[in-house]
Amino acid sequence: MEINKSEIFKRQITLSEIGETGQQKLQESKVLVVGCGGLGSPIGVYLAASGIGEIHLVDFDTVDCTNLHRQVFYAMDDVGKYKSEVLAKFIQQRAPFTKVTFSKKPITKNSVVELISVYDIIVDGTDSLPTKYLLNDACVLLGKPLVYGSLYKFDGYVSVFNMKLDDNRYSANLRDAFPTMNTDIPNCEEAGTMNAIVGMIATAQVNEVLKMITGVGKPLQNELLIYNALQNSQLKMKLTSKVTKEEIQTIFENESYYDASCDTQDQDWLISSEELKKRLSFRTNVRNLELIAVLPNLKLPFQVDQTIPIEELDIENFEIDPEKTYVMICQRGVTSFKATAMLKERYPKAKVVSLAGGVSEY
Repeated sequence: MEINKSEIFKRQITLSEIGETGQQKLQESKVLVVGCGGLGSPIGVYLAASGIGEIHLVDFDTVDCTNLHRQVFYAMDDVGKYKSEVLAKFIQQRAPFTKVTFSKKPITKNSVVELISVYDIIVDGTDSLPTKYLLNDACVLLGKPLVYGSLYKFDGYVSVFNMKLDDNRYSANLRDAFPTMNTDIPNCEEAGTMNAIVGMIATAQVNEVLKMITGVGKPLQNELLIYNALQNSQLKMKLTSKVTKEEIQTIFENESYYDASCDTQDQDWLISSEELKKRLSFRTNVRNLELIAVLPNLKLPFQVDQTIPIEELDIENFEIDPEKTYVMICQRGVTSFKATAMLKERYPKAKVVSLAGGVSEY
C-alpha cells in the first residue's frame, strides 16, 4: 500500500496556522524523549503521529504489570520487555515518516551532554527527581529547551524551561521554580496516581513541543502550569530567571545526580522470591527474619513485621539485631532496594536485603 504523507497529516495541515510550512518544520525536527513510562510513552507516540522527523527514546526499565493501567501503549505480552524497545517498535508500525531510535541505558551525568547535544528539544518524561535536575542543568549549559512534566497524586505540572527568547535571553529553568531537590517527594510508585491525569499531562507536553516547533501560540515559558484533576482547576505560577548559567555550571560539576532506582542492583543485597518463600516455610528461619514494607498500603501475600514508609525510615536510630536478616519490601523492588542501600551505608555489617522484583513478582 502506497502511503501518502499529505493524507496522513491532512487534518493538521488543514489548520491555517500549521499548513505545509509548519508540517515541514515538524518533519525537520529532532526530539529526545527521556523516560518511556506514563508520561514518556504517550509523548513518543503523539509526537511521531504529529510528524516529528526524528525521535530518540531513552529508558532502562522493563514493562511491569503495574504499569499497564496508565501506560496504555504496552500490552500484557510486553511485560518483562524493555519499554524503549517496545515503544520504538510500536511507533515504527504507525509513523512511517518518523525515524525512531532507542536506548536501554539510564541517562547519567557522564552521558547526558553527548546525548542531548544533537536534539532540538528535550522532553522530560521521567519520574526520577535526580534525572529531572540532571536534564535541566545540562539543558541550561547547552542552551537546549526542556519540556518539563511531573505528577503528584492528582496534580500535574507542565512548563517549558530554558527556552531561547527573542532578546537572546533564556526563560526560567527548573531551579528557578525549585532551587534544590526535595528528596522527600515520593514518586508515583510510592504516592500512587490515576491514569487520566498521566495522559493529560503527557499530551500537554506534546502540545508545548508542537507550539515551539511550528511557532504557533504561546509556549509555557517563565510559568509553571499546575493542574488538579479532582477539581478540574489550574493555575499558572509565574517564574523569573534567577539562577545563572554559571551557578548551574558549579552545581553540575559538584552534583552526582545519583538515583538508586536507575542503578544496577547489587545481587548480594537481594533475596529472590523463591528464597524468601523457602525461608518463610521454616519456623526457625522466620524468627531470624524481619520483614519491613517500605511503602504504605501494599497488598501483601504474607504478613510483615513493620510498615515504615521510606520517607519515615530513621536510619540513624534504626536498631539492628545482628542475629536477624531484615527484608525490605515494596511493589517492584525499587524503593526497597533504595532503603536497603541506605541501611547498608550506615550499617555495612548488617544483614539487610531487598525482595527482588517486589511483591509484583512474588
